[in-house]
Amino acid sequence: MNFRPGRAHSAASADLFAKLAVELHDSDGVGETVDAVAQFALQALNCSHAGVALVVRGRPEVPAATDPMVAEIYQWQMACGVGPLVEAMRGDATLLVRDTATERRWPEWAAKVLSLGVRSVLDVPLSTAAGTVGILGLYNVEPDAFSADDEAIAHILARHASVAVATARNEESMAQAVDARKLVGQAMGILMERHGLDGDRAFAILKRYSQDTNTKLRDVAQELIDTRRLPR
Repeated sequence: MNFRPGRAHSAASADLFAKLAVELHDSDGVGETVDAVAQFALQALNCSHAGVALVVRGRPEVPAATDPMVAEIYQWQMACGVGPLVEAMRGDATLLVRDTATERRWPEWAAKVLSLGVRSVLDVPLSTAAGTVGILGLYNVEPDAFSADDEAIAHILARHASVAVATARNEESMAQAVDARKLVGQAMGILMERHGLDGDRAFAILKRYSQDTNTKLRDVAQELIDTRRLPR
């Protein structure tokens, strides 16, 4: 289903984004969330390929791409540190390349992308109150493929994606925190049973080993559970 605001009834856009909201709500984790966004972009926008790059621990990663070529374009920019994705991520600004054959801002990047058959590029930041969390990248094999309507819809999609990614990350962090507490509790139980310690003393030992070995408390607990020994 292709959507064009100037040609389709407004109900079509409402239905399309309602469908996206349901898909994002039902997505299991960040990976499925960004994959749903990339696939939805193919339906809603005039793009032949799409992808999402996320900021992970201060560096961009590529969790979703509708074609290996998109991942190749992303990886090239990340390695070289130049290109619209890098600039959009740094400046939290949308960047449009109408034709890679005539693009002069990033000549090496443009030559690379042109060699892959891509002529038009639209990079839209995924932004939250905390800053830019990623980039939605849209690509077309035709020059000057993205209209003002496409850019407007891309911004709406990016807003949906930003909220969905932030929510998925928060849920994953909470799940990891719960798992860590369970592991630490199991490790404390082992120490308490084996050495006749109370809970406070068992936790203090785990914490000391974590600090002395510069190892996360969760990993110290996991090793104790797996090997019945504390890290050396």
